[in-house]
Amino acid sequence: MGIKSFQGKRAEPEKPKSAPMLVRDYMSTSLVTFKEHENILDVAEKLTKHKISGGCVVDDNNKLLGLISEGDCMKQISDSRYYNMPLDDATVGKRMTCNVDTIDGNMNVMDAAKLFIEKRFRRFPIVEHGKLIGQISQSDVLRAAVRLKSNNWHLG
Repeated sequence: MGIKSFQGKRAEPEKPKSAPMLVRDYMSTSLVTFKEHENILDVAEKLTKHKISGGCVVDDNNKLLGLISEGDCMKQISDSRYYNMPLDDATVGKRMTCNVDTIDGNMNVMDAAKLFIEKRFRRFPIVEHGKLIGQISQSDVLRAAVRLKSNNWHLG
């Protein structure tokens, strides 16, 4: 008769837990922002210069007022040409989107990805204590997904 082992089944070594991938880790903080009084043509010029499709509209205290996009600028320019009206008084405040959806910087990036799909937005501002602190775009979420390399989708 052989010798029996009384050690029992060995435990699996613990896998190190990954820290959740938060929106604040991937959001942009150096933002091109706009003011309500800015002219639409100036905004269009900034958008093309910085190669961005839109940006946040803030007041002097960095409080988020809305968003302005390429589409908003194109609508204004098109309407102006159609009705033969000057663009001198075409301001951000007249064309921006108000009541903007924001997300929390402590949200998991993959939860943010789901919001991008559901809402069909290209960007979400991140507001903390009433002030704009950053913005996350679809490309920021893709950067996070590439970093995950599809083997840890359930982080957080």
